[in-house]
Parts: sequence; structure tokens; C-alpha cells
Amino acid sequence: MTKKWFSEQVDNTLEMMGTTIEQGLSAEEVNNRHNQYGSNELEEQNKKTALELFLHQFKNPLIFILGIGAVVSFFTGHLVDAVAITVIIFINAIIAFWQEFKAQKGMEALREMAAPVAQVKRGGEWVSVPAKELVPGDILKINTGDILAADVRILEANRLSIDEAALTGESEPVNKKSSALEGENIGLGDQKNMGFMTTMVTSGTGLGVVTAIGMKTEVGHIADMMANTEETKTPMQVRMDTIAKTLMFAALAVVAIICAFGLYQGMPWLEILNTGISLSVAAIPEGLPTVISIVLTMGSTRMVKSNALAKQLSAIETLGSTTVICSDKTGTLTQNQMQVMKAYDANGRFWNVSGIGFDPRGEFVAVDHTTDVENSPEMLHGLTVATLCNDAEYIKDGSNSKVRGNPTEGALIVAAAKAGLDQKNMLESGAFTIKEKFPFDSERKMASVIVQTDDGRHFLAIKGAPDVILSKASGFMSDGEVVAVNTVATDGNLALAPSPAEELVTMYEAAIQEFAHDALRTLAVGYRELSEAELEKDHTELERDVTVLGLFGIMDPPRPEVKDAVNSCFDAGVRTVMITGDHALTAAAIARQIGIIRSEEDLVVTGVELDEMSDEQLQEICPKVAVFARVTPEHKLRIVKAQQFNNEVAAMTGDGVNDAPALRRADIGVAMGITGTSVAKDSGDLILLDDNFSTIVKAVRQGRQIFDNLRKFIRQALTANVGEVSVILIAFMVMGPETILPLTPLMILWINLVSDGLPALALGVEPEEKDLMERKPRKRNESFFGDHLGIRILVRGLALGGMSYLAFSWALEAGHSAAYAQTMAFTMLIFAQLWHLFDSRTFSSIFRKNPFTNKYLLGAVALSSVLSLSVIYSGIGQIIFGTEALSGAHMFGIIMASSLPTLVMSGLKELTKIKFV
Repeated sequence: MTKKWFSEQVDNTLEMMGTTIEQGLSAEEVNNRHNQYGSNELEEQNKKTALELFLHQFKNPLIFILGIGAVVSFFTGHLVDAVAITVIIFINAIIAFWQEFKAQKGMEALREMAAPVAQVKRGGEWVSVPAKELVPGDILKINTGDILAADVRILEANRLSIDEAALTGESEPVNKKSSALEGENIGLGDQKNMGFMTTMVTSGTGLGVVTAIGMKTEVGHIADMMANTEETKTPMQVRMDTIAKTLMFAALAVVAIICAFGLYQGMPWLEILNTGISLSVAAIPEGLPTVISIVLTMGSTRMVKSNALAKQLSAIETLGSTTVICSDKTGTLTQNQMQVMKAYDANGRFWNVSGIGFDPRGEFVAVDHTTDVENSPEMLHGLTVATLCNDAEYIKDGSNSKVRGNPTEGALIVAAAKAGLDQKNMLESGAFTIKEKFPFDSERKMASVIVQTDDGRHFLAIKGAPDVILSKASGFMSDGEVVAVNTVATDGNLALAPSPAEELVTMYEAAIQEFAHDALRTLAVGYRELSEAELEKDHTELERDVTVLGLFGIMDPPRPEVKDAVNSCFDAGVRTVMITGDHALTAAAIARQIGIIRSEEDLVVTGVELDEMSDEQLQEICPKVAVFARVTPEHKLRIVKAQQFNNEVAAMTGDGVNDAPALRRADIGVAMGITGTSVAKDSGDLILLDDNFSTIVKAVRQGRQIFDNLRKFIRQALTANVGEVSVILIAFMVMGPETILPLTPLMILWINLVSDGLPALALGVEPEEKDLMERKPRKRNESFFGDHLGIRILVRGLALGGMSYLAFSWALEAGHSAAYAQTMAFTMLIFAQLWHLFDSRTFSSIFRKNPFTNKYLLGAVALSSVLSLSVIYSGIGQIIFGTEALSGAHMFGIIMASSLPTLVMSGLKELTKIKFV
């Protein structure tokens, strides 16, 4: 919305839009404006076809390397190698394609939210037209239940309320008015005289003039941000790209060394080429992409059991890297159900009200006094008034409790139920009959109803803003008696009232301040006895001389488990930041209760303050901010970008249309599964099936465990690859022009995929380490090889390769055939890797880990051993792989000797505490 229509008077707005309420636009003018502004539709994004998505999977550098290996193998006659590598490539591409194919459809969801038809004034007549045909200047009729078809400036408002939660994050419907607002920088949630496309009218009627359509609306602005928001690579995707490039350069370097050394030795080109192919196959862990996808899929399955559904596999590991969680307030940190938290009566008594949301189970707990609520006539009478002067309806559906109508009014009904008052019984029994209602409006700031009792008496039940109710007070009920206010010289200011009510007024004002300090929405209740003659009077005459009964403090309270979850994040080094469209005081109060604000140094920043900051200033202040309040969708996007600029791995939660751009931009977008709009769900990477912040913490724990297990798997896989490369390199360097390769390319493929890949897959279900949630989060730029892991892989791999070459060399010197010697090297490397697998289960050492706690690993090792032995001792295995059966003594000796690299180096590490062995 380019022009600030909220600051314009109604007459000025109509004049500038070239329209009138009486006539609307003419047919000719509508046609002209349609040609000028286009259709009232959101533009559809260009989507990738299924084929484009599938081909996109082959851009993975690791897949590219494998493809080159397959091509080279094919043209040099190694057909089995070529086929095996090609199958691996397509398996991985299919898995990744299926994940992306099911992903984002955010723009489609936005388009589906638009209203299908609208009632507009055209040529002096009300007509119903398709919403896409609206043009700026159209006069729009607004009714309860409507979905607004465009952005409008409110011209008339008759008790008009609009639910803007999906757009602004406002937890309550917004009461609309037609008068102009003062000020230039007014946030979306405070524009009381504007209506926005896709929001729903919850009550009342009104008229509006269309000020923006299609992509020029606020929701269109969000759609544009979604289309232009770059989806960042997850930390794991970045790390995998780094691994792929490292492997590619390592493979090229090794092949270059071999070629240079072979040419220097005068070796034939065919020999050099065969050796190069073997080294290429050995240097690349062919099963790595597929196994990682499988490990992430298993993690995804476990997360679903914890009510977290991952849409993209790469997002699972990202949770474990998260350093800051930017969380929405309403419905995520809070229950999204208004609840009476405190109550007060004129005797100076406070009660805390227990319970959860709209569930009537709970009680009034006396604070610093011993009076039960049943023994406070004023509180019981106040709850009766709050229940009768109420348009909401409490509904019990089996074990579920919900409220139909305004959530704040529903909270009053539920509070009354906790004191034993049932709204339905009160009305159906005939004890009370509602004779006439005077609904709430923003001018009076109160509502009232005329009630008839079963004995024929009438009274006015009143609820409203405390300052308004107190200004109309003629007395207070205290201990069941009415204490009158002496109105002499008060001039409407009850603080000047003389005794005996003066003390009661002071106490009420103190209670109001206490409720405000706790960010509670405060309502006062009272009543007035009516005579028969007064029943015909206007409500403006009746709503005075009120006897005040009490106060109720209402809020959307935090979820009971959230405080522990926030503390768990804090202990794990993960900062929680609240980003909400709600008011700063309310947000700050919730943040203090649940531990997001922990000290005076934690800042609360509003959207207006954000508008005055440059991106650089925001980046500087971000680490100190605990709460961002009254923010717009654009603010949320800026905040996420600032966190990322500060090298944070940012998770963003949200449920509304306004959250979609930030969800898409964040390292991991977390959408609400119950209250979330389809736009938010399609924009996020993870969906919380229970809308619960504590579920995010569980997911962070599982994400960390998955990352740990991936590091363990990569350690095992690359150690095996270093062993394979080193045994060939050693043979090439030692034997010179007469080199006999210790391993054939097909043997290397077998080791990578079966004898190493299969057992290493079991590392994906390795139980978590004890200190998992006590570690600080990993930095965005931290690689898989951090904490000396790269050096350890190199050292262990060289040791495995050295042992394999020793077995190969010994067999040749003992007079055995080349095939027998290759089988010795093949077997030594297989069992050395299986021994090393047990050490890969932990980042400490094999001596600190019970070898029997992972039954899947034990089964995989047993299966791998059996399969590998079948390659050596079966006829078909010997034909395909060129192996020879080893003697029993040699096999026993290999199994024992193959344990030495792992046991000796782990022992050395245990004794010296050196990390790289």
C-alpha cells in the first residue's frame, strides 16, 4: 500500500479515489480502471516442472563426480563398475526428487485464500461481482463472515470486528472504526480504519472503499516477498558441497600424482589408466549420498513420532545446528486461548485462577487471604454478570472444550464455570432471562444487557474498560453490602471521592496497575438495579450509577511446558527470541514469565523502532534483543536476515500469512500444523503437528543426534576410502613399473557399498551421546571435519591401508598368486574397517563405549562378514571378483591382525588424550 490511507479523512479518501458512497463507480470507469490496474489476483510464480526438479538433483557435486567415474569406467571396459555407479546415482536422485516434489506451494495457497465474490456499489446499485473484477475506488459492502476481497479504507463501521491474526499476528479480532488516524508510522496491526485482503469479518457490518488490489495489497506484498526471497542452503547442504569439492580435488590430486609418477617410471598408458580408475573409485564414497538420505529419512520418521514433520530431509540436520530460534508468540509459546488469570474484589482480595485455556477444570486460589471465592458475594455476583453480559458460548465436545465467539468473553464464561456457575443452566433454568443487549463498541468501551430474574426483578449487567466503569460508579459492593460513593465535588474523578469509598477507589486503581504490570487485559464488571419505568430508556441513560463488583485480568497464557523448553534451549546454547505482532508490554510480560527475558540487558524492540534502524544497526543490536513486538512481515524477514548475517543458524516459527517470507528465508522454517495457514505450512521446512514450542526442542535434540551420527558415518566411510587409496598408492610407489594392484575396482566398490556402507548405515541409529544437549551449537561455517576429525580420518585410513598392503606384500613374497594376494588385501581391509566401525560409534574411544548397545550395528557387522566371506569362498564370488579361497590359518590371522590399527590407536588416544589418532 503506497499511500497511507489510514491518515486520510473519509471525505478526502472518497474524493481522491474518484467515487461516492451513493453511486460507486460507473461501468465505464470500472472498465477504464480494470485496464489500468489489471485483475484483482495474485500473480502466480513460475514453477519448476517435475522433469526440471528431477534434473536439478544431478547438480550435486558429489553426483557429478560419480557420473564422471561411471563414464570413464564404461569407456575403459569396466562395465560392472559403470552400471553399479549409475544405479547409485539414480537411486539418490529419485530420493531427493521425491522430497522436493512434495514441497512449497505457498503462492497457490495464498490464491486459494482470496474471496470468490464481493458486493460492490456500481452505478448506484449493489451488485455481486467476482472478486477478481474489483478495481480501486469500488465501494465494498462488509458483512459478518465475509473474507475481504481487497484492501479497503473503512468508511462506515457498525460494531465491525475483523480477524487479522494470519496477517498481523494479532491474537484478538480488531475493532474497526472509520475516523482518520494521527501519525505517519502506524503499524499494520494498529491501522484500525483499514481492512486487508484475505482477512475475515468476525462481527458487525460496514462499508469500505477499495484502495489496493492484487499484488498491491498487503497480502500481495507478502506474496511478492515470498517470490523474491532467496531460499538459503541449509548448513548440511553447504557442508556436503564442501565434502564433495574436497573429495573431487583429492581424487584429482591423487590421479595427477599417479600419472606423473607413472610417466616418470615409463609405465604404459593402459597401466596408468587402470590405476587411475581404481584410485578414482577408491577416493569417492559411492554410497555416501544414498546413505545420508536414508539416515535422514530414519530421523524424519522418529521426528514424526515426536509431532514434528520434516518436509525436506536436509532440514532435519539443520535443527541440530540451530543457534537461535525466532518464535512467534500466539499459539506457539502461548495456548492461543484467552484465560482469566487473576480476579479482584472491592475488599482488596486477589485470586489467581488456575487451569489451562478453555478447559473448565481449575479453581480460584486465594492470594494472601483465606476467603474462598464461594464466600465472596461480590466475586460470585461479578462472575454472574460476566456470564450474562456475554455473547460467547461455551461448548463441551467430549473431552474437548472450546468457545464460540470472542475469546475474551469466552474466558469469562470458563472462569465462572471454575466457580461453579454454568452459563447454559443459568439461562435455560429460567433463573435469568436476557431481555435486551447493548453490544460493545469502541466509543463506549463497554457492553451491557438487561436481565430479568425469576422473581421478576430487572438489573443491568455491565462489563467494560475499568476506567470507564469506575467513572460511572455510584458505589462498590464490599462484603455483600454496597458502599456508596459521595459524588459531591468529584467532577467524574473518583480519586477525589471522600470517605468511605475513597479507600476502595484507591485499592481498585492499585489493582488495575498491578494487572497492567502483568500485561493482563483488565475488565471491570458491575450492575445497576432497574425499575419498570427505566426498561424503556436508552442504554446511554442506563449505563451510569454502576455498582462495581470486581476486576478480571485476562491473557493468552504461556503453555505450561514452554518455560522448561526455553530453559533447555538456553542450557544447550540456543537463544530464543520472540517475534510477534502483539503489543510490546504483553509480549515482554510473557517473555519474562517463560525465561526469554532473563536480565535487564535483554531488549524489547518495536516495529516502529525497527523502521528507524538501518540493516547494519539491526545486525549490531540483534544479539541483545529478546523480543521484537508489533512487527510486520517485512520486519520479520529483516530480522531473520540480520541473524544470518551474524553467522547464526536461524529457525523461524510461524502460523500466518505474515510469517511466510521469513519462514522461507530462515535456515529452517517451522510452521504450525494445527493453527497454521496453508501458506505458512507450504513455506516452512518443518511442521509442528501439535503447535508446541517444546516439540521444537525435542526436534533440536534429534537434529543434533542425527548430525552426530552423520559425522560418525562420514568418519567411517572416508576412513575406508583413505585406506583404499593408500593401499594402491603404497603399492604403486613401492613396486614401480611392475605394480600389481592390491585391489581391483570391483573389490573397492564392494567395500564401499556392502562391507563398509551397510554396517556404517547402522551408525544412523546410534544412541545419543550423554553430553548432546550440553554442547554449544555448531557455527554455520563449521565443517564436518571440525575438532580434528579430518586428521583422524587421514591417520586411521593410512593405518588401515598400510595393514592391507602388508597382507598383500606378505602373500606375494610367500609365493602365492596375485589373485590370492589381492584377496588377502581385500579381506584385511574389510575386517579392519569392521573393527574401526566400533570406534566410530563415539568421539571419545572404543574403550568408553559398550559394544552391545547398538543391536543394528551388531547385525550389520555379522551380515557384512557373511556376505564378504561368500565373495571369497563361493564359486560365483570368485568368478565375479577374481578372489581365491584363503586358508583357515590365514583367515584367522587376518581377523586378529585387522584389529590392531583400531585397538592400538584407541589405546594411544586413551593414554595421551591426543585427539587426532
